[in-house]
Amino acid sequence: MDKIKNGWFSEVSELWPGQSMCLEVQEALYNERSKYQDILVFKSKTYGNVLVLDGVIQCTERDEFSYQEMIVHLPLCCHPNPRKVLIIGGGDGGVAREVLKHKTIECIDMCEIDEKVIEVSKKYLPQMASSFNDPRLKLHIQDGFEFIANRESSYDIIITDSSDPVGPASSLFEKQYYELMKKALKPDGILCSQGECTWLHLDLIRSMQEFCRTLFPSVSYAYTTIPTYPSGQIGFVLCSLNPDLRFEEPVRTLTSQQVDEWQLKYYNSKIHRAAFCLPEFARKAPERRSSPLENAWGDHEVDCMHASSANISAEA
Repeated sequence: MDKIKNGWFSEVSELWPGQSMCLEVQEALYNERSKYQDILVFKSKTYGNVLVLDGVIQCTERDEFSYQEMIVHLPLCCHPNPRKVLIIGGGDGGVAREVLKHKTIECIDMCEIDEKVIEVSKKYLPQMASSFNDPRLKLHIQDGFEFIANRESSYDIIITDSSDPVGPASSLFEKQYYELMKKALKPDGILCSQGECTWLHLDLIRSMQEFCRTLFPSVSYAYTTIPTYPSGQIGFVLCSLNPDLRFEEPVRTLTSQQVDEWQLKYYNSKIHRAAFCLPEFARKAPERRSSPLENAWGDHEVDCMHASSANISAEA
């Protein structure tokens, strides 16, 4: 329990030098090293149960919905009829929980390398791990890179819910992995991957978007706010084989009734459009010529205010 000192957990990492997220700990619930990583769960004073992998917060009961809802509903609401989905990672079950809210879903393959994360989540994060009981979910305990290499034209949506690009997740941020995802997508398929933080990782984001544009005709970047992630923000890389797709315009907008039925706490169709409006420091990142954030919507530069006001009658 060396990460907990004097009743506080501190998230210290070379990925965000000079800063640290701290949470007051009420009770340490679990700490063990799996085959792949150190797993810690504690009950915090203000954020409920907290899952930590290799010293980095993965989710808390209080704010997990802002990440889970956005990484799922951004891509799924851009697809007219998503039926088969692949989740790489996502061992806490939160991504699968959100995917299963879409009535069109027939099958989810989930590939998680660390079975211990699933076991721990079922015990300490039941509101997320309830998705493992759904018969539409098929679980594969396997390296995601290896799993996806054997699939071709299989999925409408691929979601990569990975930890940061160190340790077991490092390969999921490389061009070779995106090449494999491209092969595994159906012709109109969409992928959405955890895309790090604009406050901290512009160089990584730029590099990823540059190689994505060599593979996909439609590429974009969106973000969500979440207090317990570094700098309170996390982004998503979205790619599609459909050259006419405009990610900032959902093809399926949710009504207020749907938002209520799905018990959504963050995502709605207005938030969907707004998520692609980047702050100026990110949009006008250094090295403008190659910056993926200079024009985060690829060939479709749109006015954010106009996009946010469209189809207002159909939105939550």
